[in-house]
Amino acid sequence: MTGEPEILNTVSELATAVTARIHWELENGVPGYQPHETKLDASSTPERVDDIHCKTPNLSHPETLDDLRRHIGDCTRCDLHRGRQSIVFGEGIPNARLVFVGEGPGRDEDRLGRPFVGAAGQLLDRIIAAIGFDRSQVYICNVVKCRPPDNRVPTETEQATCGPFLRRQLQIIEPEIVVALGSTAAHFLLQTREAMGRLRGRFHDLEQWRVMPTYHPAYLLRNPSAKRPVWQDMQLVMGAMGTPNRQE
Repeated sequence: MTGEPEILNTVSELATAVTARIHWELENGVPGYQPHETKLDASSTPERVDDIHCKTPNLSHPETLDDLRRHIGDCTRCDLHRGRQSIVFGEGIPNARLVFVGEGPGRDEDRLGRPFVGAAGQLLDRIIAAIGFDRSQVYICNVVKCRPPDNRVPTETEQATCGPFLRRQLQIIEPEIVVALGSTAAHFLLQTREAMGRLRGRFHDLEQWRVMPTYHPAYLLRNPSAKRPVWQDMQLVMGAMGTPNRQE
């Protein structure tokens, strides 16, 4: 029947909007409701950040990282969920001036549910300290939130599915500078396939953020000679950041 697909789309959009409003009322203590945990699946949640914007009710307060984590739920949007132990959402202060973005969780991260806690994470902590910051003063996350099997590079489909949540994290945090750790993060954020050797050493503009691509700490563990160019990149970050403390 003519017009039937349009009607079905309208009904679906209305149902999504009503469901989102009910979830918000449950979480914000509307009288007569009792909060409860809600699991979201691929059929009920959008995959693009634009969809998050258009299907989220206009709230009296801005969206938060906690809101986004609840939106992601017990994610099954791509096949990475099949082998994971934990969703590694990210950690740090929600208004960080400086954000570090990696590729994806490794074994230790998957086990503990925290980003960059293995050998590469310990090196990252030293890099952060060397530029005058503490881990508690920055935000750390990845392009994908679940560990790829055998720590392989996330596929383009996996990045396209999970990456929009990274972009939404950045939109919520509003950092001054984003450090892209490794080719996967740099290529996803900047939408390029240019080699890291050509990308690093300078800032790239991405929306309201300045992105500094540099080598991943795991790469430095295998190639210690790359520590010098990373330190050069971090000196540029230091010069642009000034004091570590954001004034409220």
